[in-house]
Amino acid sequence: MGLLNIIRRMHLRQRLSIREIARRTGLSRNTVTKHLAANTVEPKFATPERPSKLDPFAEKLAGWLQTEAGKSRKQRRTLKQMHADLVTLGFTGSYGRVAAFARQWRADRQREQQTTGRGTFVPLSFRPGEAFQFDWSEDFAVLSGERTKLQMAHIKLSHSRAFLLRAYLLQTHEMLFDAHWHGFRVFGGVPARGIYDNMRTAVDRVGRGKERHVNIRFLAMTNHYVFEPEFCNPAAGWEKGQVEKNVRDARHQMLQGMPDFPDLAALNAWLEQRCQDLWRETAHGTLPGTIADAWAEEQAALMPLPAQFDGFVEQSKRVSPTCLISFERNRYSVPASFANRPVSLRIYPDRLVVAAEGNILCEHARVIQRSHHLPPRTVYDWRHYLAVVQRKPGALRNGAPFLELPPALIQLQDHMLRKPGGDREMVDILALVLQHDEQAVLTAVELALAEGVPTKTHVLNLLHRLVDGKVIGGPPLDTPQALTLRREPTADVERYDGLRAQIAGGRHAS
Repeated sequence: MGLLNIIRRMHLRQRLSIREIARRTGLSRNTVTKHLAANTVEPKFATPERPSKLDPFAEKLAGWLQTEAGKSRKQRRTLKQMHADLVTLGFTGSYGRVAAFARQWRADRQREQQTTGRGTFVPLSFRPGEAFQFDWSEDFAVLSGERTKLQMAHIKLSHSRAFLLRAYLLQTHEMLFDAHWHGFRVFGGVPARGIYDNMRTAVDRVGRGKERHVNIRFLAMTNHYVFEPEFCNPAAGWEKGQVEKNVRDARHQMLQGMPDFPDLAALNAWLEQRCQDLWRETAHGTLPGTIADAWAEEQAALMPLPAQFDGFVEQSKRVSPTCLISFERNRYSVPASFANRPVSLRIYPDRLVVAAEGNILCEHARVIQRSHHLPPRTVYDWRHYLAVVQRKPGALRNGAPFLELPPALIQLQDHMLRKPGGDREMVDILALVLQHDEQAVLTAVELALAEGVPTKTHVLNLLHRLVDGKVIGGPPLDTPQALTLRREPTADVERYDGLRAQIAGGRHAS
């Protein structure tokens, strides 16, 4: 993935030839041409999991090392003693694995405790379009009359210092991808580098020095937008001091005393407009003019914005016998034909998409509940259960998904269930939405109720007239004109002779 990112940057940003890219990377020209022609963003390959025998005991061993580090040298247990103690707990690995874990733990601890040079800094300068900085913060806002804890995404151009804030309820991969898209959209392009701390949504593991095991989906996003990610040293927030300062300034300039909002979308629209207003009001500091003036000049150095990265997170789910899947304590309905079968759940910031066998099955608005005191919610789509009630019409009477029918269908159901066999007829009417436009079916039901004839036959009659484009409730037709034939028949009474018998005295054919 990293080499593929380098190839794309050399070709799309540095405009190097395929021969030069092959010379610099050591790859053959055919390999470079193949990757560029395929426009591959995220290579597909399976990475086998290789669990270690020490994984179940890693937390306990780390606790022992932390405890022993606080003791004097003579009182500490040796690694051999710790290995023997782990063996008594069921560990079957070697001593070498325990020793390697201890070396890594001590190296990480030493980096955390290192303080050399923290009080001395070097001023930084960035070229137009060279870099942006990203960070998260935690703040509060009043949404729908309730004080809500939010995760604020801060993205800031390092040269012009143009910035954007965007609020989310969670700090997850799909929120991170969405924040980058809106930042690049507002900035009007993509810088060459992105500077981050070692957040979990970007870095799976911090190695020695600048070595990072970058999350595969995050790397796919950077490959899509063609910029190079750069990560700060652990606990070294000053390496992205511009956005760190922006977090502090935003609380005073925008977040404190801001109005209440009906929902998150209204808050984000207000934040975007407020940020752009501050660009025009705030002096840049090192360049002449305001932030907005510097941003207008920097736009020419930004890479043109590509299409939005499809930033979903995918999980495998199994549909329950009641046609539901679970996600974040809530449940969502799936078409009944996929009950008891595996499906793929694609998670976006504002919606959930269920896919299987290469097709999109359904889509739901995502429900995010921050409070665990609230009961879990179940989101139904009554259309998903039509195949079930066609076989079991009695389930229509108390079926939970059918409590959310449109008002006209609920009123029709009240009439239908009062007579024998009404549940079957109601199911047949509901099933019409599988073959016809749902709005046309609702219109036919409303007309049947208005005319006082809420029957299946009348609804079908009205629906067919609507589908065929015939006027319902219009003025009377001019019958002679309406029945005008395209081909008029000719009057010929001699045709009646053919109906008579051929012999004399025969009778009429009737």
